Amino acid sequence: MSNADTAPDRGRTSEPPSNEPGAVATAAAPEEAAPADHIEVEEQLDFDRDPANTGAHLPMFWRVVVMLFTVAGIVLVLNQVFFWNLGGTNLLTNSFLYFLLAAFLPIVFIIFPIKKMPGGVTARTSVPWYDVVLAVIVLVTTVYYGINGQRIFERGWDYVAPPLATVFAFVLWLLVLETLRRTAGLIVTCIAIAFSLYPVFAAGIPVSFLQGIPFRLDLTAQIHAMGVDSIMGLPLQTAASILVGFLMFGVALQFSGGALFFYDLAMSAFGRYRGGSAKVSVVSSAAMGMMSGSAVSNVLTTGPMTIPAMKRSGFPGKYAAGIEATAATGGTITPPIMGTAAFLMVSFVGVPYGQVALAAAIPALLYYWGIFLQVDAYSAKSGLRGMPKAELPKLGRTVVTGLPYIVALVGLVLLLVVMNNESQAPFWTIGFLLVCMLFMKRFKLTPTSFLNFVYASGKTIAEIIGIIAGVGLIVGGLSMTGVSLSLARELVNLVGDNLALILIAGALTSFVLGMGMTVSAVYVLLAIVMAPALTELGVNPIAAHLFVIYWATVSYITPPVALASFAAANIAGTPAMSTSITAMRLGAVKYIIPFAFAVNPALVAQDSTLMEILVATVSALIGIYFLATSFEGYVTINRRRIGILIRLISAAAGVLLLWPATVSTLTGLGLAVLTILLAQFLGTKGPDVSRPATISAAQTSTERKADA
Repeated sequence: MSNADTAPDRGRTSEPPSNEPGAVATAAAPEEAAPADHIEVEEQLDFDRDPANTGAHLPMFWRVVVMLFTVAGIVLVLNQVFFWNLGGTNLLTNSFLYFLLAAFLPIVFIIFPIKKMPGGVTARTSVPWYDVVLAVIVLVTTVYYGINGQRIFERGWDYVAPPLATVFAFVLWLLVLETLRRTAGLIVTCIAIAFSLYPVFAAGIPVSFLQGIPFRLDLTAQIHAMGVDSIMGLPLQTAASILVGFLMFGVALQFSGGALFFYDLAMSAFGRYRGGSAKVSVVSSAAMGMMSGSAVSNVLTTGPMTIPAMKRSGFPGKYAAGIEATAATGGTITPPIMGTAAFLMVSFVGVPYGQVALAAAIPALLYYWGIFLQVDAYSAKSGLRGMPKAELPKLGRTVVTGLPYIVALVGLVLLLVVMNNESQAPFWTIGFLLVCMLFMKRFKLTPTSFLNFVYASGKTIAEIIGIIAGVGLIVGGLSMTGVSLSLARELVNLVGDNLALILIAGALTSFVLGMGMTVSAVYVLLAIVMAPALTELGVNPIAAHLFVIYWATVSYITPPVALASFAAANIAGTPAMSTSITAMRLGAVKYIIPFAFAVNPALVAQDSTLMEILVATVSALIGIYFLATSFEGYVTINRRRIGILIRLISAAAGVLLLWPATVSTLTGLGLAVLTILLAQFLGTKGPDVSRPATISAAQTSTERKADA
């Protein structure tokens, strides 16, 4: 889950590929299927060679410093989650958190520059003196607090602190804001500044429900730095106890070749079917998203392979880029790893992470089912056949070679369910993957690759810790003034107990905030304000929190921001805005699903019997089919193009099948049957693409050159 929720400039950049014309739609085969190009795919998916993650541009001294801090932080976490009590000491929670900040916040100042550089993070070849000073100051400050953790707890330093502790409180406040700016961007930092200063001006706010308990500036700083609801609050506690392990697991999975395995698995399973290259993009991006948890970095990782492959198979550039952006965005809500916000749910909802992942499984399935069906319908109506089977990886061989990754993921799920200990589970699977790497050829564990793994883990964890600590200031500002509770009550009063209105308001708020803030920041803010209001109106708590997360992520594909769409458009060489519009249509299901599971908890496996969950899931799967049919204007069952009227009937059928009522379900089924019948008699017959392409990539390339 590296680089989760981060700003786009933190990811790896890629040059847009050349806009070579698409091949003949009915016989296209992607050129990277040829052996020479397959080597390029392996190199692109070789996470171990990425300078942004191995620190190759930094001087050796600073790489060693980062790795030493990382090892110290990881040992600290291991000591806490496995109860080792190294040195015979049992750290209090606040001391543990301070020492964790001491291990990872200095890394932020070493790796992330004070302002964006033309070449991104990888262009940094030295660490300026002022960043060294900031790293030392934050180290001294957090170590001081860590040593005095017991005094802070017993003597109430958050309200009555000695002068030095108060001075350090201001220092930590400012430095945490700076780490947030470097890792998440200026917009979220400005929001954090406003909320963290809010207690100072809470009494003078002219709006009554925004008025809160006022605090002096020095007392505000003390509570932010030493209280249990701000920097040291639930977000950081969750990150320290759970998130660090899963971040490392995502890095280990990529370093051990997991990205290449999932790409090959998708190629072997779906490549030969119609629109195979696009289906490979959907499946491989979903798998990569589970590891990275970041939409933008997901696009930049898989996009350079999947987008050119789709274009050479006959897909228009903006459609190819839209598919990649939409599929990559789903990684943040796909279990078992998901994005940072899902781990924060553990503390806010008060349930084990395994239950959160289980609840997110059905919505994620519906989301990718919708994308997959639209790709299939588009391929069918456009006459896009699959890739030649002879040029695809063998499924059996791919599965056998990928057994370590399959065992790791299955083992992680079993450990979460059986052990019910999300803190320890990822570390066992990390150990398993590292042992497997000792016997690998392509991704063999060597001293160099292990050190690169440690560095990449430190960079990833530091980035997330920097974001989470800064987001904690938002929580602190709302908590200490007591405004968070009044906001939820006012929201309920404002909509007059109307669930539909508050769902729409929550969706719009999440979307707008998601345009300028990270998903985790949006979630933390709305988990305090919006989710309680939804719960008060009868929405299941897990469904309410997932609703916020889903709508916070739609900004990745929705204009005007659409970071994932813009990144994919850059790779495809297509206009950013039209690519975003295409991505919106492909991901349209994501705008509908949150409303469906908000009113039907069976779709998040909550408050329902097994039979109710199965019925709701099957009904939703059928409903998504007819929504996809409407979006693409093509019925794949009887291969018919349909007009606007039948598309509207199909859309109505899809929506009704997602609604949790017997009458709506039966009505939806009736409209679904009507859609098929009208398509059969009034629709236009589409091309036959039941047979895959049989010509080779080399032949296709030769024919294109001859045509030119």
